[in-house]
Amino acid sequence: MTVPAARSFDPLRVAHLSGPFTPVTEEVDEVRLEVDGRLPDDLDGVYLRNGPNPRFTPIGSYLFPVDGDGMLHRVWFEQGTARYRNRFVRTPALLAEEKAGRALWGGITSMITPGPDEVGPELAHTFKNLPDINVIRHAGRLMALAESDCPFRVTAELETVGKETFGGALPAGITAHPKIDPVTGEMAVFCYALEPPYLTWSLIAPDGTVPRGPTPVDGVDEPMMIHDMALTGRYVVLVLGPVFFDLSAALSGGSLIDWRPEAGTRVALIPRDGSPVRWAEDEAFWLWHTVNAHDTDRDGSVVLEYVEWSRLSLGGDTGGERNRSRLMRAVIDPATGRMRRSALDDAGIEFPRIDDRAIGRRHRQVAVAADSGRTPGLLPGEYDALRWYDTREPGTPSRTWHGGDLAVGEPSFAPRPGSADDRQGYWMTFATDRRNGSSCLLVFAAEDPAQGPIARVRIPVRVPLGLHGAWLPTEE
Repeated sequence: MTVPAARSFDPLRVAHLSGPFTPVTEEVDEVRLEVDGRLPDDLDGVYLRNGPNPRFTPIGSYLFPVDGDGMLHRVWFEQGTARYRNRFVRTPALLAEEKAGRALWGGITSMITPGPDEVGPELAHTFKNLPDINVIRHAGRLMALAESDCPFRVTAELETVGKETFGGALPAGITAHPKIDPVTGEMAVFCYALEPPYLTWSLIAPDGTVPRGPTPVDGVDEPMMIHDMALTGRYVVLVLGPVFFDLSAALSGGSLIDWRPEAGTRVALIPRDGSPVRWAEDEAFWLWHTVNAHDTDRDGSVVLEYVEWSRLSLGGDTGGERNRSRLMRAVIDPATGRMRRSALDDAGIEFPRIDDRAIGRRHRQVAVAADSGRTPGLLPGEYDALRWYDTREPGTPSRTWHGGDLAVGEPSFAPRPGSADDRQGYWMTFATDRRNGSSCLLVFAAEDPAQGPIARVRIPVRVPLGLHGAWLPTEE
């Protein structure tokens, strides 16, 4: 991967700053949204999505999906109506830039940081917080999540409160994809770092306390990038693709990211009771996102489903190689370290989601954003279709809805109140029309989502293609 030189950086030439990715700067509130179709009366709660959205024109570099200020987009459903609000996640660095009226920090690969004369001694020469990837609610706290940093807590009205360190127990932060056990209410998290310990994991109780603080993962002796995790009843599951950080190379103008396929990919099965880590190894591959994982009753193996890539690519760079995703299943024997991988579908997909009530247990339905092959020139992170799989019935064809001129994002599931079945509820995602830039929120009935959206909620501003969202049912 080639890192763009700061002196030659031209934001007008960055594809992920144009088209459906073009940033927006206006923050709006819309009390009542227009709806094409009909919203179900039992859809009661908030759909909230995060994503990179530079507040000012980037300087130095811009690398999708790891650069950009966080912007939250909220659609609130109540009795068949919908309201919208969007807000930036206002970190101290973003507040300093708003005061200056321009970007002061460069993209992460440019290593540009402001001095004390621009931002004062506390922020001088620090890296910018980027809580722009995901958003979760746990222990009554609503948090915008970064790649590997402290989350930022926000209010229900999306006003930024500040860094969340869980009472000082997790000062280094967490990564953007924690997993909440729906049975115990416990949240499992991990964090990687440029200095020892390079990889740690923790458990956060349902009340927000931290019964297990940062615990080093033995066997990781240099800094690595790990984006997502999975959880079972017994294990925290981390997949370590051969993506290493080389800070000395970055400081001398080279690449911060070092892809070493000869190192292969390792999977850490970390017992939640704190006993020794079990490892499995295989040939090199990369994953951005897991689907889910579960323990088997028959022999104690772990089944992991995920979206596999042949290598890491950032900002669209693939190193000149074909890099297409596929839906995979791995079966891992904790006793022997043997791992068997098999492809469930070779289609180009990403952003897999399930009914979150099945996290850590066997699930049925998987929804993904997909490349239908009908729209030429799609960028990484841009999809024109949604697809659903039934993983309990091998060989069952996937169901696909084609978006045509709509660029769609990650789907999220909203269960029907009182139902325990993931086919009783609604899937939703933001979509942007490539022809005119208008955006909407699509709502699909889970019984047969391939029939198309039952409602299209018109959003008063364009919603740039982003990353991850959450359905937050109304709390009683």
